[in-house]
Amino acid sequence: MSALTPLEQLNPARFETPAILKKLASSSRKLAELKGVAASIPNQGILINTLALQEAKDSSEIENIVTTHDELFKDDVLPESFANPAAKEVLRYRQALRVGFEQVQGSGLLTCNHIIQIQGELERNNAGFRKLPGTALKDGGGQTIYTPPQDPAEIIELMRGLERFINEAELFDADPLIKMALIHHQFESIHPFYDGNGRTGRIVNVLYLVKEGLLDIPVLYLSQHIVRHKADYYRLLQTVRDEDTWEDWVLYLLEAVEVTAGQTIATVQAIKTTLFDYKQRIRAGYKFYSQDLINNLFMHPYTKIEFVQRDLGLSRITATKYLEALTEGGFVQKQKIGRSNYYVNIALNALLQGQAPVRP
Repeated sequence: MSALTPLEQLNPARFETPAILKKLASSSRKLAELKGVAASIPNQGILINTLALQEAKDSSEIENIVTTHDELFKDDVLPESFANPAAKEVLRYRQALRVGFEQVQGSGLLTCNHIIQIQGELERNNAGFRKLPGTALKDGGGQTIYTPPQDPAEIIELMRGLERFINEAELFDADPLIKMALIHHQFESIHPFYDGNGRTGRIVNVLYLVKEGLLDIPVLYLSQHIVRHKADYYRLLQTVRDEDTWEDWVLYLLEAVEVTAGQTIATVQAIKTTLFDYKQRIRAGYKFYSQDLINNLFMHPYTKIEFVQRDLGLSRITATKYLEALTEGGFVQKQKIGRSNYYVNIALNALLQGQAPVRP
């Protein structure tokens, strides 16, 4: 059998150190604040769409799948004209997150079957859990630092144990944020898939918080923090295996939650301010103003005539007229790929790329 210990065999009391309890209190407060701020955006789809794409980009970057916002949005709006493999892989991450969120929303559970579906969306295959030995994790120098379980039956047994830990609260008496940290480490150590373990594990993080009611929608994404502290992430993953340093790992993840929640609160508030600004000025200046139009411009940082046609129930001529008027007004910027036009929400795009929103 594997050296992996079922998580419920850990002593919950070991996570009641002053340092962990202090960090747990501050990270929980930030997470609760984020939940409230996210709920104040009337159309939650705007956050799921825009922030999930940011997370998809950062999470994929950890696996050396690097793309830009511009490439992602172009592929989103004109996939037939744009063949960037990295962008397409990142967009699959967003779709995998949506699939998982729908499963958790519908069932109130996060099961092995859900996790397999998430990974299947990411990798576009139905391989399921690993069935062949040979998977090993190597350091930068090519040295094997960890060999996860190799026996297919053992992988299934460990994942079933993790499924129970995720869904049966009575198995382990600890705060959900502490449990999220333990679940993430166990999942990465089982390494149940041939590919996509890191990205699947990061999706499981946020879906677990939704399942536990700490968030209503999946908007807390830890990947940006992990990208910035990648060496610590991998070092701490391994020292838990080598030296049983669970407390250090939990502190790292709690810090990631607190920092990321703070950053996300600022982003959500900026999106809300920008959306309100566009709404007020378009309503004042254009007879064709509608809430559906605002939703379109903020659901799709890069939009196109067909999206406006579909979302507002317009003819192509009328949708084109609206977008051209908004281009002249400085709300969107018209771009061209081949023979196709698309329209960039200037303020929202600047915000998502970490710049100050631009006001026409």
